[in-house]
Amino acid sequence: MHDIWNPWHGCVKKSEGCQHCYMYFLDRQRNADGSKIYRVKNNFDYPLHKNADGSYKIKSGECLRVCLTSDFFLEEADAWRDEAWNIIKKRPDVGFYLLTKRPERVAEHLPKDWRNGWDNVFFSVTAENQARADERLPILIDLPFKHKGIMTAPFIGQITLEKWLQTGQIEQVVAGGENYDGSRVLKYEWVKSLYDECVAANVMFCFIETGTKFEKDGKVYTVPSKRLQSEQAYKSGLQFAGKPIEWQLHKPQSELFDDGWYIKHWRKNCETCGSRLICNGCSDCGECEK
Repeated sequence: MHDIWNPWHGCVKKSEGCQHCYMYFLDRQRNADGSKIYRVKNNFDYPLHKNADGSYKIKSGECLRVCLTSDFFLEEADAWRDEAWNIIKKRPDVGFYLLTKRPERVAEHLPKDWRNGWDNVFFSVTAENQARADERLPILIDLPFKHKGIMTAPFIGQITLEKWLQTGQIEQVVAGGENYDGSRVLKYEWVKSLYDECVAANVMFCFIETGTKFEKDGKVYTVPSKRLQSEQAYKSGLQFAGKPIEWQLHKPQSELFDDGWYIKHWRKNCETCGSRLICNGCSDCGECEK
């Protein structure tokens, strides 16, 4: 989990993709309420945490996925966002992936010195079906970000992204099925069609998991194991690296400690993982060996 930064937790359901929210499900497993939104005390400044020798725990060149248990542009988090932006600014050597279902709020909540975007921020919008793609992606195209992507997860309806891919602004499309509380069926032909569009546009396409219910050739398969879902997504062959994403990262000028740049590495069981194209690499936590 070394590639996740959750400065706040909890969310307000926004659209069809939120119906069976995994965060709400996991919170219920620990007798918590996913609709309760709060600032995370110990990890709010996680990207700035240091080791005893003064080096950053998050190394230069790593990438962090932000607010996976909330939404970075959630209205209820307005009071904390400026501080989060300041943390991101202090780590120009780290890539930050932001994801939202609220692109209509973004323009008014960017830093004052944002201009045409910061080099270390990748911004994605969720489009779980065609209606949400048509609603949100025109806004995405108009927003000032150096790096842009689309998240089609949970993938709950056939989607075409061709006209937005043709703008040349989209660098990455991620697709995945639904789990936990919900198991709406993901159809192979939906994924294949989106994959073909990305290949034609030379845009990275990452099929991360099938979801619990996956339909192919008219047959619905139940795949309860998340690991097996990822392996089946990889084995589908619907992975495409596309044009390389060129991060312009640089060391903070105020930091004297320099332990080099992070080099991704993987273990053998990572070879068939559907998320490998977008993975930060192995954190050497040892969990996979237990």
